[in-house]
Amino acid sequence: MKTFELTPKMVTLGGVFYPTGYAVLLFPQADQARQAAEALEAAGFSGDAVMLLPPDTILRDIGKVDGDSGGMPSVGTEGHTVSKYIALARQGHHGVMVHAPDDEDTQRVLSSLRQLPFTYGQKYHMLAMEDLEPATA
Repeated sequence: MKTFELTPKMVTLGGVFYPTGYAVLLFPQADQARQAAEALEAAGFSGDAVMLLPPDTILRDIGKVDGDSGGMPSVGTEGHTVSKYIALARQGHHGVMVHAPDDEDTQRVLSSLRQLPFTYGQKYHMLAMEDLEPATA
């Protein structure tokens, strides 16, 4: 697993977080996120494809929140999603971001996390976002 680094390819022209080809999943506790990252690597995702997102990283890098100030203005679906990430990060949720560019990869993500239900998940396609639901056991 690698350290999260926000790159220009992960944001829209307006500066809103939109990492095309990635799935972002949030978990209530740090150990759940770490277990999810380990499960993804065990399912064949390379260590470079999996990143942990602690709450402070979500707030600072994705939500552009400094201290207790608000986040970025909510513009469209991607802005609403960032607002959801901010709200969950403020409650202590941790995230996992995994490069899963095609539908087969997305299904592998969901299958590998069957025992680790997440609170919220999004898959970023080229022109649309997909809500991800935890798989039922």
